[in-house]
Amino acid sequence: MYIHQLKGEPMGKIEEAIKQSEFKDSYNKVVVNLLYTHSYLVSFQTAVLKPMDLSPEQYNVLRILRGQQGKPATIAAIQDRMLNTMSNASRLVDKLKAKELVEREECPENRRKVDVIITEKGLRLLELLEPQVAALNKKVIHLDEAELIQLNGLLDKLRG
Repeated sequence: MYIHQLKGEPMGKIEEAIKQSEFKDSYNKVVVNLLYTHSYLVSFQTAVLKPMDLSPEQYNVLRILRGQQGKPATIAAIQDRMLNTMSNASRLVDKLKAKELVEREECPENRRKVDVIITEKGLRLLELLEPQVAALNKKVIHLDEAELIQLNGLLDKLRG
């Protein structure tokens, strides 16, 4: 991770960041830019979560479970809602269970189905992290409110 990334300083154009002066076409440049920006943002998020012994994927699972508002979710439901669909939700839940941040229970109606619920300890950890993540987002995203709305619209349109 570069020093300016840790400080949340603007990184400039993608060409400068990856030392590439030209792209095959604008589509290629957008894909490279999005992938690089994803990595840029994840590196900051990881820096905030690491002291709490959490990965970004584990944090995502905790947020999904908090959104259930006390209702359990199946592993499949968690997997469907994850930001990184390549993550192994079952393995992540096992790690969170070992940290006492979630509980797993067999579903009474179907023993092959496992229900997962966030614990009070998991909720407290999210409460502790929430202001840190919010401050980080404001620090590393160098856009005003109108630009944020525009970017969100463009990203939604991109996924079509």
